[in-house]
Amino acid sequence: MRFLEKIQRLPEKKRKVILWSIVTVLAVSLLFWSLNSFQNRVKGFQKEEFIEELNLPEIEIPQMPEINYGQ
Repeated sequence: MRFLEKIQRLPEKKRKVILWSIVTVLAVSLLFWSLNSFQNRVKGFQKEEFIEELNLPEIEIPQMPEINYGQ
């Protein structure tokens, strides 16, 4: 508790610097962790398996007839 008491006795400006320093360090740490996690997910992504799991219906697109202009 002495640590918190020391911080509480500091001027408001120094307390804000400490607060934002901690927030910045945590944010950067979480950013690196999430980017690393995202990179691992992308490396393990199997496109073919993903498409098969979607079970999309087959769509048949009719062929357009050829149009000969000027004949």
